[in-house]
Amino acid sequence: MAKRILVTIEFGEDGTYSCYSEQPIGDYALIDGDGASVAEAKKDFLNAVEECRQAHPDDTRYSNLAFEYKYDLRSFFNYFNFLNVTEIAKRAGVNPSLMRQYTSGVKTAGETTYKKLSSCISQIKSELQTASF
Repeated sequence: MAKRILVTIEFGEDGTYSCYSEQPIGDYALIDGDGASVAEAKKDFLNAVEECRQAHPDDTRYSNLAFEYKYDLRSFFNYFNFLNVTEIAKRAGVNPSLMRQYTSGVKTAGETTYKKLSSCISQIKSELQTASF
């Protein structure tokens, strides 16, 4: 069975994206990756994990890992850029203009907005899992 590792992805004040493990992996308290996009940061993170595996080839703590990603709002829409921000905002009951400001970093969304969006994304995920064509 794979060990699940939570990886947080955030947009930083320096204008780059970072992702890091929320719990230690093997001997490392933190493994992280950075990039100009979420995809680059994830790739850098996974490369760092692979470097740890190669440095400790016989240590099973570095094998059979499954990563679950937790995004901040800006990172989520950077990575899933095929999603229509305006339509998701409408579906979640969030003002579309404010939503665009949240995803561009002009304003910061509050906890209530995050809850609405989380619920909306969960609903979309459920609908997609039951869809076929």
